[in-house]
Amino acid sequence: MKIYYIITLFFISIGNIFAHEIHGVIRGSEDQLPIAGVGVYNNTTSTYTYTDLSGYYELDDVSEGDIISYYGVGLKKKSITISANQLDTAIDITLENEGVSLDQVVITSEVNALTNFVNVDVQASPVKSSQEILRKVPGLIIGQHAGGGKAEQLFLRGFDIDHGTDVALSVDGLPVNMPSHAHGQGYADLHFVIPETIDNIDFGKGPYYADKGNFNTAGYVELKTKKRIDENLISVEAGQFNTLRGVTLFNLLNTENSSAYIASEAVLTDGFFDASQNFNRFNTLARYNYNNYEDQEITVSLSHFQSRWDASGQIPTRAVESGLIGRFGALDDTEGGETSRSNFLINHIKKLNEHERFKTNAYISKYDFLLYSNFTFFFESSRFDKDGNPKEVTRPDGFNDQIRQSESRTIIGADTDYQYTTHIEDHDIQFKLNAGLGFRYDDVNDVELARSQNRRETLERLSFGDVDELNGFAYVQASLKKDKWTFNPGVRLDYFKFGFDNFLTPNFENSVSDEVIVSPKLNIIHATTKNLQLFAKAGLGFHSNDSRVLADPNTPVDEALPSALGFDVGTIYKPINNLVINAAVWYLNSEQEFVYVGDGGVVEPSGESQRYGIDFGARYQFNKWLYGNLDVNYTIARSVDEPDGADFIPLAPDFTSAGGLSVRNLGKLSGGINYRFIDDRPANEDNSIVAEGYFVTDLNLNYNFYKKWNLGVIVENLFDTEWNETQFATETFLGDNFAGFSEALPQEDITFTPGTPFSIRGKLSVTF
Repeated sequence: MKIYYIITLFFISIGNIFAHEIHGVIRGSEDQLPIAGVGVYNNTTSTYTYTDLSGYYELDDVSEGDIISYYGVGLKKKSITISANQLDTAIDITLENEGVSLDQVVITSEVNALTNFVNVDVQASPVKSSQEILRKVPGLIIGQHAGGGKAEQLFLRGFDIDHGTDVALSVDGLPVNMPSHAHGQGYADLHFVIPETIDNIDFGKGPYYADKGNFNTAGYVELKTKKRIDENLISVEAGQFNTLRGVTLFNLLNTENSSAYIASEAVLTDGFFDASQNFNRFNTLARYNYNNYEDQEITVSLSHFQSRWDASGQIPTRAVESGLIGRFGALDDTEGGETSRSNFLINHIKKLNEHERFKTNAYISKYDFLLYSNFTFFFESSRFDKDGNPKEVTRPDGFNDQIRQSESRTIIGADTDYQYTTHIEDHDIQFKLNAGLGFRYDDVNDVELARSQNRRETLERLSFGDVDELNGFAYVQASLKKDKWTFNPGVRLDYFKFGFDNFLTPNFENSVSDEVIVSPKLNIIHATTKNLQLFAKAGLGFHSNDSRVLADPNTPVDEALPSALGFDVGTIYKPINNLVINAAVWYLNSEQEFVYVGDGGVVEPSGESQRYGIDFGARYQFNKWLYGNLDVNYTIARSVDEPDGADFIPLAPDFTSAGGLSVRNLGKLSGGINYRFIDDRPANEDNSIVAEGYFVTDLNLNYNFYKKWNLGVIVENLFDTEWNETQFATETFLGDNFAGFSEALPQEDITFTPGTPFSIRGKLSVTF
């Protein structure tokens, strides 16, 4: 820590004590408690700051006549003009609560300024599930192919991210992605988050953030949940397909400095498939928060999640077109699984003085996963490949291709971030330094891939062993703002140690390797006017490869941490108070990597790839009760080493869009209508098989009918669109195993999971 204090003393020594400043505490009008995270913005100089955990702010470089704005989402914006006798004095501010609107957000010279505007989307249109909040990230598309049991499939910036390979997900500092997972690298299941506890979202596209590490190539998303709740909540939903959902939030303690609450969620449904899904999910969260509103805040969270389900799996298009099964039918209805996760998390903030603070997270998680799938049906027991050539048979006749994937994992980690802020060079330069270090250790036992039958019999183990994976990291990033320019350089160092004990070898076999990667970053922002920001971003990111990949002697050692190089150039423009426009052009190159295919137990090289595209978004506040948002994203994704026409990246989306209209406080009515669109995209390398796009619309309406009672209606797929939520080009064989159907050879076509048909459920809730 000595280097931090040396830097601190250096910048203090060259500061100018004669520059003017203002400071004070910002409180809420209802409870008079200090509010953290409120923006304080000088409209004259474009300098800004935020209140700390004690509600305290200090804004330098202030002169007589400057207009200072105080703002935050859900707070009524207040502006004052500084008089001579207010300079170098305390100015305490009280802010009133107000309906969410774009007017409450100011464009600042932050690397992720767009996050502040997207949080208006989050507050204006509440989500139905924790995974659905990912759709609030412009350009991020999700799809479910196990009826709500598995983590969703993610798409962003031309990546088929599978379940999380190239997007780093976290909740309150707790990492969600799981390296060397039984089902796939970076598997990220957010279902342990209760939607009603979500407070806001922080995100960034590209690999430009020094405090974000593994899996941050296409971007990162961090959910932030509520530290305290204002009111108790009981909510019940019921609808089609025997769907029931109940949510409770109860205050256990609510004093000036301490608060505690407990939240729970239960979901039951048969699903819309012909074979009942028998789905259930249970969540609980207990949280305690202490804030002395001076120099210290601590939040302790304990949560548990468990889920079980049956699934109909991905079905071949030809099976539906031939009439063998319907769109919601199954060729193997013995698929399904169960999973659970328990988390203990501590978040601590320590304010040393007006310029320095430490922020620390520590966590431990216990996780279990079991999944049964059948992607190819009877392909393994067929005698020929799809071209009619004889092949080695690995299964006896009559046995289908069901596989089992399972693991039991313990995750332990901690990280701390030191922040120092000041003004230097006669207060002409705003300076902020962040330096952090931390570690994460995954102890994964009995990671298994096995051929199974009817969820009961193990036929053959393809992979079985223990994984030990350690990631230690450190980073430094600075922000220097002078006049209209802000420079944000940073560098990150990651160390990995990979270990795999292979239980399938006759002799003890333990593979151990380690690797180091350095990731430099640079962001430059130009505040052309107070309503227009231009930015340029560049940086290296990476995602680790599976430990089982590195245990393979055919995998080059330097493929442990394949990197990605990215560039962004764009703008955020607020021409009027109620309109925000954002646009960016970007490029991302991903180097050669080897991918462990969890469904087959094999290692496949993916090759170097490049992606580039355009992002565009707009948000408009029509009036106090009507809000609209629109995002459009276009991407070209290609393999570098393949010839033209055979260089498509399977399932990489090229054109996506999402948007909607939200109504708040229109008398006693509120609600919204939202759409999501994804265009047709290649399902294989030569685009000879196409995954069909879709346009789906959802609707929700709420009516406050008596004091704090609320009646709602949730409609999914309002226009009953026939759409496929997830699709893959897969070689399958059906043979003559089904009545009235026979085929001589395996075939490759689209296998898909159908999207939700029109479905409706009612909701009754009360707060007290």
